[in-house]
Amino acid sequence: MKKLILLTAISFLMVSFTQAQNTVNGTVNTTVQKTSPQILQDFMDLRFGMFIHFGPVTLRGTEIGWSRNNQVTQDDYDSLYKEFDPVLFNADNWVKTAKAAGMKYLTITAKHHDGFCLWPTKYTDYNISNSPFKKDIVGALAKSCKKYDVKFCIYYTVLDWYDKRYPLHNDGKGPDPAANMPAFVQYMKNQLRELVTNYHPYMLWFDGNWEKPWTLEDGKEIYRYLKSLDPDLIVNNRLGKGEHPALSSETVGDYATPEQKVGTMNMDYPWESCITLCSQWAWKPNDKMKSLKECLQTLASTAGGNGNLLFNVGPMLDGRIEMRQQKRLREIGSWLKTYGESIYTTKGGIYTPTKSMVSTRKGQKIYLHLFKSPGSKLVLPAVPGCHIKAAAFLKGKGIQFQQKDQRVILNLPDTLPDVNDAVIELQMDKNVENLPVITPY
Repeated sequence: MKKLILLTAISFLMVSFTQAQNTVNGTVNTTVQKTSPQILQDFMDLRFGMFIHFGPVTLRGTEIGWSRNNQVTQDDYDSLYKEFDPVLFNADNWVKTAKAAGMKYLTITAKHHDGFCLWPTKYTDYNISNSPFKKDIVGALAKSCKKYDVKFCIYYTVLDWYDKRYPLHNDGKGPDPAANMPAFVQYMKNQLRELVTNYHPYMLWFDGNWEKPWTLEDGKEIYRYLKSLDPDLIVNNRLGKGEHPALSSETVGDYATPEQKVGTMNMDYPWESCITLCSQWAWKPNDKMKSLKECLQTLASTAGGNGNLLFNVGPMLDGRIEMRQQKRLREIGSWLKTYGESIYTTKGGIYTPTKSMVSTRKGQKIYLHLFKSPGSKLVLPAVPGCHIKAAAFLKGKGIQFQQKDQRVILNLPDTLPDVNDAVIELQMDKNVENLPVITPY
């Protein structure tokens, strides 16, 4: 019996050792459970995060990645890191700016399509340690996010036009016959292991999965590998194939990512819209910036559709976030100090969004976000089986109402208390979180 126990123990240790070795070598083949629904729900409860696109291309003021071989010649673009020195970069200031905006998580472009890495990776010389700046931007942000209680997340793109192992180089010449895709996938694993084990991100935001060299099986392999490193790591849906705004049979990842638009209302699976504060992802001089009204209505519309908003800023070439952008973000944060309960930890609905009104819900409360005045009365379908106990502007005056003939009539003042987004709170007699969505009149 003792011999059997000893053999079993040895067998267990050998299996454990093999799995550990496979993890180190990036060849884990065991079935990996997807991110748990509770972890994803906690992520969706955050509702609002900051996206940051930053790199040497700020020296030209053109778009990150995409301006290589377009507005900027390849030789010029690939040499920009030699003069990249954002001397005024301050991780605490970036994170405090996000915090002041009411943002709960932050995502930094550790590596964009141009292949440049904002951390001192061991696996390529094309990284921040070989720039004049030299300091680890990813590491500094990870520490600051922990310090200020902001979830730290990392953007890492699949495609890499700089690395010769990847077949396409954004030069119009087609696949490189000297490329080595298996070696490139291993390179990705090596870098991802660095990022996960050194910086412990809450979420990884992938991109660049649309080019032909990247396959669905590649995405599955990377996902399995990541889960072997951290089972609780959240991963977006741009690791497999398929359309970004939705989840499908070709999806590898946990949530959908509509881009530069508010996603369609979806109560079935999580999604996050990524949208720019200005027009360009990376910094651009005198770039057009969205108005406060557009920002607030975008945020409310994503929450009203049951999604998150990842709102992008592009810091300047010296490492600062523009003062005008900081001001706009503080204005959003000021609004959230009053109305945040109608955004955070809510679910979309109960009414489907319209151009003039969206709604969110939490427990026995419904929040109506009015983008413009409907006149003296707001008429809505009643929630089946529920009655309104009280109605008022959130943190404001009460509202007279009637509920009869399967409809609700709210009597409104001539002027709404907030011209950008006036929020009405309806206290219901039952929990409304999981009731079916209703189409308003």
